[in-house]
Amino acid sequence: MGEDAVNEGQEGREDREDGVRCPALDTASHRSADVAPDAVAVTDAHSTEAPGKSMELTRDAFLDGRVMLLQPRRGYRAGIDAVFLAAAAQAQDGRSPLKILDAGAGVGAVGLLAAWRLRSLVEVDVTLLEQSPELVALAERNAQDNGLAGCVHAVCADLLGPVADLEALGVRRESYDLVLTNPPYHVDTRGTRSADAIKAGAHAMGEGDLQRWARALAHLARPGGEVVLIQKADALPAVLAAMSPRFGGLTVLPLHPRAGEPAIRILVQGTKGSRAPLTLLQGGVLHGNDNDFTPVAKTFLRDGAGFSLRRPPEEFGG
Repeated sequence: MGEDAVNEGQEGREDREDGVRCPALDTASHRSADVAPDAVAVTDAHSTEAPGKSMELTRDAFLDGRVMLLQPRRGYRAGIDAVFLAAAAQAQDGRSPLKILDAGAGVGAVGLLAAWRLRSLVEVDVTLLEQSPELVALAERNAQDNGLAGCVHAVCADLLGPVADLEALGVRRESYDLVLTNPPYHVDTRGTRSADAIKAGAHAMGEGDLQRWARALAHLARPGGEVVLIQKADALPAVLAAMSPRFGGLTVLPLHPRAGEPAIRILVQGTKGSRAPLTLLQGGVLHGNDNDFTPVAKTFLRDGAGFSLRRPPEEFGG
């Protein structure tokens, strides 16, 4: 589940959306036919000015070019983890607009991919919460470039910072129907801190911060709201310890690189206020024997399909 790119370039589209929220979209009109068929992301490297510094960027194609994202060439890069997390985002009965928070958004990949798909089903109002000013600027540009600025906005703030600071920026207590998050994968005391400040913030957190992260998610999700996160598989005990006091009905979907191999990622969904028991699902398989993605995985990675963690496709098990 690494950084996915091939050596082909493609410029993004200049779609724009007016209004406060995004209406339904004919998604077929946003397909780019000349994207490499086996690529998750296609890159076009160039340099551009980010706030306060010059940053080399790539323009990457997600969902076979339906969504184009600028992101730093070096450091943390969104890849298929973001695609699977966004694919697990679901509309909720009676919730329109659906208020979504992408917590720790980076360049906005998860929130933008979720908005792109869900706006054909329901009105969406997406907040991209990110503490790096450089990444926030890219997230805002990505929303504009993909015609999603009408329903997606970025906020520069620390999820683990003072609640008053978040409130002042409009990130309010118990106001989100769905929270999507990809917490940093490493703890400082067990891993090597990256010298790149942006990459370090995306990949590592302090000891005990996963508990604080879960507490912050619970603070922002509405009663009955849902949280979905993706993490390394070996972090499952820590994730359950952090989530279970705050969310019920926890559902865990392991993701395996190939059938018979250990899981490398987990998707975990929980509902605030629920008392339902834990459900451990049969794992999803990403690659077949030929190392190509499985047909089901391709529907998520290339076609932009979504799935419910409560009812994942049976064929996903390989």
